[in-house]
Amino acid sequence: MEPQPTAAHATEPAPDPAHGTAGTTADAAEHAAEHAIETVFRLEFPRVVAGVARLVRDVGIAEELAQDALVAALERWPRDGVPDNPGAWLMATARHRAVDLIRRRETYARKLAEIGRDLETTAPAGEPADAADPDDIDDDLLRLVFTACHPVLSPEARTALTLRLLGGLTTAEIARAFLLPEPTVAQRIVRAKRTLATKNVAFEVPYGPDREARLGSVLDVIYLIFNEGYAATAGDDWLRPALCEDALRLARVLSSLMPKEPEVHALTALLEFQASRSAARTGPDGAPVLLKDQNRRRWNRLLISRGVTALGRAEATGAGVPGPYTLQAAIAACHAHAYAYEDTDWAAIARLYALLAVRSPSPVVELNRAVAVSMTEGPAEALRLVDALAGEPSLRTYHLLPSVRADLLSRLGRTAEARAEFERAAALTHNERERELLLRRAAETG
Repeated sequence: MEPQPTAAHATEPAPDPAHGTAGTTADAAEHAAEHAIETVFRLEFPRVVAGVARLVRDVGIAEELAQDALVAALERWPRDGVPDNPGAWLMATARHRAVDLIRRRETYARKLAEIGRDLETTAPAGEPADAADPDDIDDDLLRLVFTACHPVLSPEARTALTLRLLGGLTTAEIARAFLLPEPTVAQRIVRAKRTLATKNVAFEVPYGPDREARLGSVLDVIYLIFNEGYAATAGDDWLRPALCEDALRLARVLSSLMPKEPEVHALTALLEFQASRSAARTGPDGAPVLLKDQNRRRWNRLLISRGVTALGRAEATGAGVPGPYTLQAAIAACHAHAYAYEDTDWAAIARLYALLAVRSPSPVVELNRAVAVSMTEGPAEALRLVDALAGEPSLRTYHLLPSVRADLLSRLGRTAEARAEFERAAALTHNERERELLLRRAAETG
């Protein structure tokens, strides 16, 4: 929000046309240039880092050089104007700085020889048109995705580094998104880049079994980012739309870079379907709205259409055995195709969860399957499945276990038990909005 004028501002005389107008115009031009730099840098940052990392083989150094290019833009664009191709200008500037760095360091002599061809074809910073081949950029982005999600890093480090390098988020934005102290996030990112350097992790896309193993990590990181935005684990807000948008953008980029990978398309489809419900998942006051109570006219039909297309690609490129993200996307599609809660094909959802339990077994999958079973075989059978999960260590502090159990008990008329389970679920969640919902349901039970 723009600051409002104070009383002092309101009584100031109008500017002299001979002087004030020129200053205002210059200020406006400078502001426009700064806005353009911020927008372009956020969009182009991953590509610039990826393109430079191919030269220097170090994502930490590549990020620093990309930042140097931003500083150069801040110095030159307000004075000279925004280039016709600002992304290429940033890429060319960063690559030139990479070349200078390589030339200065004797230890990079071998690398300098290897990139001799690149040195001769790299355009000057003022002539960005031939700065980089689009196909090379796409290849470099793919390398950056796999590098940021390398298994030598912890899941937390992969998430932070992915958001930094591929999402273009600042350290402060990542810290805010995950409700962490900014120094904690900064340390994770620094350690991650140092680990990649000390472990000599190759800046490349792996192939064969290594690629299959790494791809799972890449998809899981993107899904984790989306889920944190879709149903925040802690804090005062249930939704964090910016995180969902970042994850969906990453998934779309990855699907364009890896068009033959069915699970990449499947993850994109899943996120499109889930994101389509966002507007209906909270009320005017930000309180969560349960699936059965959502106004489905507020579901985004364009995103649903995109999800259907992506799921079709996943199924077309698959080998006949659907992967876990394909199955999850198919489940989400069942919800998306139902124009009313009563029209939901719960039998199909239960079958898909049964397949998912075989393909990717986990207690959470079994808990979700129990919900679908409750809609097809009744709450008593579902409660039996849920009670069988009570001893699972991973669900001991998972608030959705008592929440699902409470709902089933309520439908069976066991209101006192249901109320106690809702209260237990409320005590376990760290999200204030969800806690309020669970306590309200406890108060309304019985």
